[in-house]
Amino acid sequence: MENSRRNFIRNGAVAASAALSSSLVGLGAHAAAVTTARAAAYAQDGGMQFCLAHFFGIDPNRIALSKQMNVLGAVGGINPQSVGLTNIKNWEYEAIVAVRDFWKKEGITYRVIEGPPSLYEKTKLGLDGKDEEIETFIKFIQNLSKAGIDTVCYNWMPVISWARTKLDKPSRGGALVSTFDYEDVKDKPLTKYGDFTHETMWKNLEYFLKAVVPEAEKVGVKLALHPDDPPVDKIQGIPRIMTSANAFKRLIEIVPSPSNGITLCQGTFATMGEDIPSVIKYFGSRKKIHFVHFRDVRGNKNNFEETFHDDGKTDMYEAMKTYYEVGFRGPMRPDHVPTVVGDSNEHAGYSNYGALFAIGYMRGLVESVAKAHSKFTH
Repeated sequence: MENSRRNFIRNGAVAASAALSSSLVGLGAHAAAVTTARAAAYAQDGGMQFCLAHFFGIDPNRIALSKQMNVLGAVGGINPQSVGLTNIKNWEYEAIVAVRDFWKKEGITYRVIEGPPSLYEKTKLGLDGKDEEIETFIKFIQNLSKAGIDTVCYNWMPVISWARTKLDKPSRGGALVSTFDYEDVKDKPLTKYGDFTHETMWKNLEYFLKAVVPEAEKVGVKLALHPDDPPVDKIQGIPRIMTSANAFKRLIEIVPSPSNGITLCQGTFATMGEDIPSVIKYFGSRKKIHFVHFRDVRGNKNNFEETFHDDGKTDMYEAMKTYYEVGFRGPMRPDHVPTVVGDSNEHAGYSNYGALFAIGYMRGLVESVAKAHSKFTH
């Protein structure tokens, strides 16, 4: 009888221990599964396509830096000479494929054409020859599509494009940044093209969009209009019309299409005085953000300076969080970085070491955002 009781107690203890072990194993398996799910939910850079700009020819150091940082997207123009081609136009298929294949051999994807050919003063100012420019631009986007490149960043800033009044102002720790002060340009004379009205500029933009957007939609190419930088009213008689979020709301309604969207240049929208997360929500929820320039500033449209990504007036974490939450997973690059010690200011805003800091900051932000989001969804 006693032996039976002992056996019963011993067997019960063994069974309880086995059950507890099984329960703990189950809990461990569940925890492991949750961890695995969270890891799977986090793609590098939150699924966004981090890129670097390559505007100044082939820079082996910048290419090496891109690969070392695992930033495997490139942004730039089409320069046939840079890949050994002569007597060929930059909008032709052969030129586009040669540039694409150069980057492919480097293990980098050419994602965005920024500063496209055949979109110049004739089109933007409505001058004679605009129809020929537009027809060439349509051929260009058709050739881009054939080559597998689907995003074009363009602007509506003829004659005077990106404008700064100083390129080497000392900033934090002596790093050099670019600045703009409207007082330095307000009294400059008209350009050779004379004085234009804002209404004319809008009319010219509408003419372009109605001709090009349907053709872009047919071939799956996204047109991403960059804001006017700086977003002031006029410089030397040339109006700036893309100077507010409302202007971009008007833009996307002129020709409603998946192909008609924007380049969300944060620094420019910040100098406009716009609330960056609100802008991201509005255009992101409508799938109109085709490309992002991630940067920041201090000041306003009439007087501002570029900053390090952690030193401006925008809540950059909230900005990155909003991109992620609205489902933006497209190309994004740092823009207008400070020139830091040891690097050249020859191409102000595009310092290699400055880009290194910017990408590290951006990657930290998006990993924090994506992993925090994952915790709430598992």
